[in-house]
Amino acid sequence: MPQSPPRPARAAPARSRRPAPFRGESGRSGHGLARFRSYLTLSATPTMRFHRQRPFPSPSMTSTAHTQPPLSKTYAPAETEPAVWRKWLDANAFHADPKRVVSGEAPPYCVLIPPPNVTAALHLGHALNNTIQDILVRAHRMQGYETLWMPGTDHAGIATQTVVDKRLRAEGKPGLAEYRQMELKGKDGRAKFVAEVQAFKDEYEKRITDQLKAMGCSCDYERQRFTMDEVCARAVREAFFRLFKDGLIERGKRLVNWDPVTQTALADDEVEMEEVDGAFYRLRYPLIHPSEPGDHKPVTWGELSARGYRDADQHPEDEQAWITVATTRPETYLGDVAVAINPKDPRAPSLRGLLCELPIVGRRIPLLEDDYVVLPVKFGGPEGDPKAEMSTGFLKVTPAHDPNDEQLGKRHEATILGSVLLATGKRPSSIYINVMAPDASISDKHGWEDVGDAHMFVGKSREDARELVVKEFRARSVAEGQEGSLLEGITPHRHSVGHSYRSHAPIEPYLSDQWYCKVTDDRLRGNAQRAIKPSQRSDASLAQWPESTPIETRGDGRMTFHPARYAKTYEMWHDNLRDWCISRQLWWGHRIPVWTGSVGGDEAWVKRFESKMHEWWKEDRLTSKLTIDPTDPHPSLSDRGTPTSGSLIAVCVRAEDSEVIEFLSEYGFQQDPDVLDTWFSSALWPLSTMGWPDPTQAAKDTGIDDFADLMPAFNPTSVLTTAREIITLWVSRMAMFNRYFRGQDDRTEAGPAPFKDVFIHAMIQDGEGRKMSKSLGNGVDPLDIIESHGADAMRFTLCQMTTQTQDVRMPVEKDPTTGKNTSPKFDIGRNLCNKLWNAGRFALSMLEKHPVRPGMPIDPQNLSLVDRWMLSRVVAATATINAAIKQYQFKDYADALYDLLWRDFCDWYLESIKPTLGTDPNQPAVLRLVLDAILRLMHPVTPFITEALHERVSALPMREVEGFAFAPTKSTETLCQSGWPEPDASLRDEVAEAAYDRVRALVTAIREVRAARQVPPKRQIVLHATPELAKDAARWSPLVETLAGVRAITTDAAPGNSAALAFEGVEYRLSDLTDAADAGAEKDRLMKELAAVEKSIGALEGRLSNPGYTDKAPAHLVQQTRDELEAKKKEAETIRNAIEALR
Repeated sequence: MPQSPPRPARAAPARSRRPAPFRGESGRSGHGLARFRSYLTLSATPTMRFHRQRPFPSPSMTSTAHTQPPLSKTYAPAETEPAVWRKWLDANAFHADPKRVVSGEAPPYCVLIPPPNVTAALHLGHALNNTIQDILVRAHRMQGYETLWMPGTDHAGIATQTVVDKRLRAEGKPGLAEYRQMELKGKDGRAKFVAEVQAFKDEYEKRITDQLKAMGCSCDYERQRFTMDEVCARAVREAFFRLFKDGLIERGKRLVNWDPVTQTALADDEVEMEEVDGAFYRLRYPLIHPSEPGDHKPVTWGELSARGYRDADQHPEDEQAWITVATTRPETYLGDVAVAINPKDPRAPSLRGLLCELPIVGRRIPLLEDDYVVLPVKFGGPEGDPKAEMSTGFLKVTPAHDPNDEQLGKRHEATILGSVLLATGKRPSSIYINVMAPDASISDKHGWEDVGDAHMFVGKSREDARELVVKEFRARSVAEGQEGSLLEGITPHRHSVGHSYRSHAPIEPYLSDQWYCKVTDDRLRGNAQRAIKPSQRSDASLAQWPESTPIETRGDGRMTFHPARYAKTYEMWHDNLRDWCISRQLWWGHRIPVWTGSVGGDEAWVKRFESKMHEWWKEDRLTSKLTIDPTDPHPSLSDRGTPTSGSLIAVCVRAEDSEVIEFLSEYGFQQDPDVLDTWFSSALWPLSTMGWPDPTQAAKDTGIDDFADLMPAFNPTSVLTTAREIITLWVSRMAMFNRYFRGQDDRTEAGPAPFKDVFIHAMIQDGEGRKMSKSLGNGVDPLDIIESHGADAMRFTLCQMTTQTQDVRMPVEKDPTTGKNTSPKFDIGRNLCNKLWNAGRFALSMLEKHPVRPGMPIDPQNLSLVDRWMLSRVVAATATINAAIKQYQFKDYADALYDLLWRDFCDWYLESIKPTLGTDPNQPAVLRLVLDAILRLMHPVTPFITEALHERVSALPMREVEGFAFAPTKSTETLCQSGWPEPDASLRDEVAEAAYDRVRALVTAIREVRAARQVPPKRQIVLHATPELAKDAARWSPLVETLAGVRAITTDAAPGNSAALAFEGVEYRLSDLTDAADAGAEKDRLMKELAAVEKSIGALEGRLSNPGYTDKAPAHLVQQTRDELEAKKKEAETIRNAIEALR
């Protein structure tokens, strides 16, 4: 590989474009990152030039190896890694130049890092994902692509706010509650708390960045983004403005998933279902006749019997009748507005026209008929159905506290509202009776007015209220003086309950004013569905969301999932999509850019407002919406004309426009206190990181002058690698937003998907299949592994474990020396690195003794058998590796490297060339080329050690081998910038491979006999062969002699104390093994060998006797099996003859 000659130093530009240096991690003195602290100085940026790499430098190049200190005997990652990082830093190796893409000079390859939350340090799952991304980026960089790996972090709203609140309290400082009190007192508590969170974010952002560098991640760190930095914040404001203007964002009062601990709404995806031990409480509601307010007419069992109510005659006819509801949450009965029964229930006709009365509360509620209610088994419900077996046939309807009840209530809204009007003389505003405060305590301040005698429950937590409701129902009867309790019974019941993914508290369905993004609109959901490759979509999806026509003009069908099965997860999510609640009742996050207020007063004051609003509306600096009815206690926004005096106006401001904001403040408008869901800004990641919507301003904000070229060059990106649990939370929404905002200005035509491929990687579990977590104490810190094994060892192990199955198990154990968690799995990577280091040292030492001789390019046909075989193995491995990387088969990549390095290069090639390297004029050139190619192929997964070794290799002279070239790249200053092996297919020499495979088979057979007979390693033996084998072996003589310890190959008859050797179905003899052969030991060896061969024969015969194999397998495979069987039978016969000869 040619290396560019030294270039004169040039002055650094105004802003240095290079990876930031490693920084020591606070609070971890002496840890793995500490060794990088000395590299804090940025050096001048070298000029980047395009190099079309010659396969070899000119013969005039001389070795500079003597100027470097010798390599250490053992590989020391702690010494090598910081030195290599400094080399990459000085070479500005990871900087992406979008102008090369835009100009057509290089193809693009872009990966956006899934931004880790700033809540904590990176874990082993991050290490796995980042290793995968770095393999892809490094390989494509070496293949001549202009690569951009964009790093960044996520502000993680609710998670970070919760973590900081806990940390402040643990440190004895004021927490969120105290800051909220400060805010209420006008002491700017919000800004002060956000400052605390910002400081925490800065600490962990630095820590995360240092971890990425310690792992060897080749990101373009100059471009690092944070989801709340000004570049990203501008994108968030613009996206909200456009969606608001286009009618895709609205505000309304709906039932949401409410976290009563953090007191914020949660999206459906942020709710984790957990199995809990609860109970079914069966509560009795007395039946009454409709009557005037204040009048009370109980329904008796006798009346029900006369109406034909089943089993009514089992009760005293003069006692008040009741119905029984079953619930797991008796405290919510306070908000019941109806009871429903299935119309197919035989009891339904006899209950028509009657009402229920809620005990203690006294509210009269109607009886509804709805198919949603589960029929009990005794009344026609399906046998074996757990719900039917538990059902009483009566369902309490609580629209404000259950989403299913809400839908049922809406279907019967007129009946419910009419019943309330009849019972109270007042028409209610809605079907909702919210009986809880935001902290989930029982409250009469949030929509519950008819408290009646139920004041005893107010102020209780939902758990305490549940106990009190049960206690009161148990103590009371249906009617005064009547026997029996209002509590009919309690049955233990294990069921699934939604919990907050952050506070882990049970979520509360809660009626709340929130902002929603209408993701169910075809402009979002439809285009996200159409983005998937058609072959990965179901017929139903293709029918519902057909591709646009003509397809060439749209971004449809360009996104592919790997593995393909995850496309179904993505598709099913869109099939069942609901509008996305995007507001959160938090302080840490992107504040919603909407100001709300009304305009009143004298005509001039109103006209001034209308005039300014119209002016700024024409300039597209704001957009506004009005409420349909300002007096509506639950207003929803809609598009209206010019605002009228007294109208409630919502104004969305496009940017941080101080003139507009000050004007709105002058008129008493206030900004919405809520922030956006974290996933809103995350969904814009492929856009915001590229400077959208204003690359010019992004350049001013960052000092990076090429933002204008980023979007054209790198969006859509090449691949997203992520975990399966955020396919819906993140992947879907990025597809929606990228296609929507990159579409035509009028949004009539969608833009491209944000990435071409989506690779879903495996999840790492411990040896028992459990998720790694702090609570279980089974987590492994990547930095601990880097410190004990090295970054490359960790990376290779993770790569080798990554299959396209769902999960990877990694046994976890305590390191006896450090007491930290580790895994014996990482020894695989460490052993490979040690093998590579030792092989590199050995090869370099041989090349120093026998340097490459200058000369014309070498014709491969003039090479020795072993050299042609080794080159052929490199060509085959390169093809396997290229296919593995392209198909995201990372285990195949690691396995191919292992076989090439350990088995082919170390076990066979290096041993084979020891006796001939000094005499064969071409062999040093092949050795140097092969070592160079192996280092390049290994570099993406083991970058540090390969860079260190390649520095020595690249300093040695080289000579060309015809047909073996490397990809052209823009620089050859470091290995990570140098070209990928691109050998010509003609170098794949199947003849040489077949011949050398015979040599290996012969050597292996001889070694097995030597081992069985315990022949000393230095003892030279004699092979007695047939003339045919002797003729072949004569050409292999140096190899066989070197590898098998054979001093001679002869056709002479073997002496009596020789040992039998079976090779290719023929018996040969080995002599001079020892002074006297042990016939008994030889017979035992042959008997074991025969048993193994006969076992293989049985397996092959079984395969061929199976019609499922012979009829369905490809014909060439069946014939191959037959040939293998015949060879094994011949081998068995040879061994039997040898055993017979010993008798």
